[in-house]
Amino acid sequence: QVQLVESGGGLVQAGGSLRLSCAASGRTFSSSAMGWFRQAPGKEREFVAGISWNGGYTNYAGSVKGRFTISRDNAKNTVYLQMNSLKPEDTAVYYCNTWPPSHSVDWGQGTQVTVSS
Repeated sequence: QVQLVESGGGLVQAGGSLRLSCAASGRTFSSSAMGWFRQAPGKEREFVAGISWNGGYTNYAGSVKGRFTISRDNAKNTVYLQMNSLKPEDTAVYYCNTWPPSHSVDWGQGTQVTVSS
């Protein structure tokens, strides 16, 4: 069974940093593009950042470009999201999945990021 487990969220003041991790188990994702997504209260889930299978290509939502960095370690089957200069509008539950999301991969429980002003 494929499982994605996100971690690293928390409460941080505006301007602070967090590093999120997404550990995959049940199958290897080393040949899959992976992405981070987020969902704020009352809003649809949205794309945040994506990375190609070998890390050679990345893409970011305009709202996080220049502040967030996605990376991956295929040996550990783990994807990371370094978030700097956090803003209150970054407050959301953050999820990882394949990029684009796959219907065959269940969403994990996500990790809550709360940025206080």
